[in-house]
Amino acid sequence: MLRGRQAEQDTITALLGRARDGISGALVVRGEPGIGKTSLLDHAAAQAGDLRVLRGTGIESEAELPFAGLHLLLRPVLDRLDALPELQRRALAGAFGLGESGDGDRFLIGAGVLTLLAEQGPLLCLVDDAQWLDRASADALLFAARRLDREGVVLVFAARDYADAFVAPGLPELRLTGLDDQSASALLDDTGIELPAELRARLVAETRGNPLALRELPAVVSAHDTGPMPLTTRVLDAFWHQVRSLPAPSRTLLLLAAADQTGELKTLLRAANELGAALTDLEPAEERGLVSLVAGTLTFRHPLIRAAVYHGAAASSRIAVHSALAAEHHDPDLRAWHLAAAATGPDEGVAAELERAAGRAITRGGHAAAATMYERAARLSQQPEESARRLLLACEAATRAGRLDWANSLAETLPPDLAPDLRVRLIQVRASADFAKGDLHHAHRLLVDGAALADDPVEAFWMLVRALHAAWAAPTDVRLLAEPLDRFDEVGLAPDDPLMSMAWLARWGTAMVLDRDTAAFPPLDEVLAKARSAAAGMGPRGMTEVASRALVAARDEESAEIATELIADARAHGVIVALPAALGHLTLVQTVLGRHREARVTGAEGMRIAADTGQPLWAGYTAGALAYLAAIEGDEPGCRHYAELTADDAASSGDTWAQTALALLDLGQGRVQKAFDRLRAVTSGPSRHLSGVVRCVPDHVEAAVRLGRPQDAAGSLELFANWAATMDRPWIHALLARCRALTTPEAEPHFVRALDLHPSDSRPFDRARTELLYGEWLRRARRKSKARDHLSAALKVFEELGSGPWAARARAELGATGAGVTPKPASGAQAELTPQELQITQLAAQGLSNRDIAAQLYLSPRTVAYHLYKAYPKLGVTSRGELAEAGG
Repeated sequence: MLRGRQAEQDTITALLGRARDGISGALVVRGEPGIGKTSLLDHAAAQAGDLRVLRGTGIESEAELPFAGLHLLLRPVLDRLDALPELQRRALAGAFGLGESGDGDRFLIGAGVLTLLAEQGPLLCLVDDAQWLDRASADALLFAARRLDREGVVLVFAARDYADAFVAPGLPELRLTGLDDQSASALLDDTGIELPAELRARLVAETRGNPLALRELPAVVSAHDTGPMPLTTRVLDAFWHQVRSLPAPSRTLLLLAAADQTGELKTLLRAANELGAALTDLEPAEERGLVSLVAGTLTFRHPLIRAAVYHGAAASSRIAVHSALAAEHHDPDLRAWHLAAAATGPDEGVAAELERAAGRAITRGGHAAAATMYERAARLSQQPEESARRLLLACEAATRAGRLDWANSLAETLPPDLAPDLRVRLIQVRASADFAKGDLHHAHRLLVDGAALADDPVEAFWMLVRALHAAWAAPTDVRLLAEPLDRFDEVGLAPDDPLMSMAWLARWGTAMVLDRDTAAFPPLDEVLAKARSAAAGMGPRGMTEVASRALVAARDEESAEIATELIADARAHGVIVALPAALGHLTLVQTVLGRHREARVTGAEGMRIAADTGQPLWAGYTAGALAYLAAIEGDEPGCRHYAELTADDAASSGDTWAQTALALLDLGQGRVQKAFDRLRAVTSGPSRHLSGVVRCVPDHVEAAVRLGRPQDAAGSLELFANWAATMDRPWIHALLARCRALTTPEAEPHFVRALDLHPSDSRPFDRARTELLYGEWLRRARRKSKARDHLSAALKVFEELGSGPWAARARAELGATGAGVTPKPASGAQAELTPQELQITQLAAQGLSNRDIAAQLYLSPRTVAYHLYKAYPKLGVTSRGELAEAGG
């Protein structure tokens, strides 16, 4: 029985109970070695009842083999791979070497894991020693765990409690501490070993209630033992005490099992035969309860037994077993890994095998494992040039895995006299690390200089694009933008090369900030058309670049179209990692275009996937857009919540939009001075090149005028006028005319011009505000009848958009004209739907099946079915066929 763990057992029981009701859950159990994590997992398995149980473990000696831990967990259900959507099936099969490799998107593999687990529900998955999971397995399982919903799946991880041990943000945690004295004393009684009272008291005190130590130490600790060994070392020593008394052939078999992740008895016995051991030699270890044999797989009773066996053995013995296992494994990756573990010095043959294994790991999405393999291959290389090349490959793989500090540490060990092509690649690694640290000036300098070294014009071009990104995000000096823009002509691309259209698009977006005359530029719309055409064949990188630059160049509709195409392309090819940028960008553009319902759906998905894929930059960007949407609607708690999510990166576009959102919120609520102060800080700050800055000028002008200080916004208004002249869009000219109406005595012609220029099919919030301001001006001029027309038009739009404070202001103005106004209740059944319910019902209304919707949104079919079930009564429908009619 488990002593002193009733609360923890209750937590597990509750998870299992909810799973039987179809509600999924995940939990990370943390604690020091021996604290009872494995015992709690055993308890969960014993209580599973009708839940199917899958169990896996991280293995220290195999922690860098890609997908080793995931394969061990999912091996019993791999016969269900064919039930997965095609892209997920290929990705997961490729990860396990069961078919052609996919494109290596580790998040698509995670989506496949989610679907595979959902197919088995109700299900209990237990993963012990998660701190030793290979990075690829951990990423896939965490992606699945965060997206669990209504599948009836419980996923429980047990991990050690120290820094960086299985970092699992977003998952609930249960921390185990030592047993209380009464439970610890009862556990000592359970051992059946008679101990002097003084020794019992000392064991309880010194083990700090660690259950494993209390069970194992009484047999090996005497009253005279006062050694200062750490607790884990004491427990390991207790296990090693049991192991070292075994016959030598038994120890050999245990060491083989400890060194091999498969636990397959056939493989172990073949290797054991080469080392003079046989199956009968396993019996002494089984009799002592150190290992068990189940379905042809050898399993250690506790992970620390494995550690004691492996680390307690002599180095020569470890080398011998790895060499024997390498000879018996047909899997080339396992063979390469064991050969590397057996190597005693430089060995070009083993280095080459490791390099090939690393290449295979990359195609499967195991970039962190590949980095380790490349690094080890570099250490085993006999030629310095080969060592440097492989070490650089390790740097690049670590960068792709998101391990930028590690990549930079590896880079520092490279020799200074690298060949030019290797130096260019090294610069890109170092620039990535600088980006992560926020040292944008240094990243900019590296990339500009590196582009000059690159022989490949295309590579040089993209280095300059990254340098431009660094300059864009560095708020202290907009002059940094000029250098990469000017050097695009020097990389060696022909003037009519499609990439040069992207360069011109970037120049158009920065012309005003850099005070450059655009008269000699090729026409902006022509440049954008060519850039779109060029980006279509470049995948996510090119499409994201053009969508972003189109927004900066005030081509919002085109930017939305490109982002939509990018999202569709990423879904079609399973490139989940590209979605957060595209979804975040589309959320912002949909918001400014007035497509608020779509923005809410897009933003909710963008926030979820950015969190699931570990992309905080795009989470912040999306949060900024959602803060602005909440400000339009007068949702103060929502606006402040999303604005807070951008606060960690004050130089980002997301934070700029959050600040303008808070100002708009204040303006709508009548807190004009607060709005003015915030807008003045934004427009006069160092990030004036960001698109959110110039776009907030009409708010700045309105706040200044309402305070009776129009002159204080004169500089901002001049900036906006220059922008209007440069970008030449009707909607910008409309807003400029509104500003002129507020700041000049002859207001009416400017109001009329503004209303003529406002588009009728987009940006309803902007038009409604112009109607409101014009109506207020007319009322003050005692032209009440005409004022009512414009105020009524404004009120109608504000009510349709759900812009509460602005509707209230229009209603009050209408009342002042003598018109009777009744507040309009919130309308539309769809207003009751959550963003995810709305998204799912829209796809279902298009005729997609639950499985198709699940594959597109990286959910499980059961979760899709649940959300449809919740949405039907809100929409007043009873079947899928009625959704289109309900406007789903």
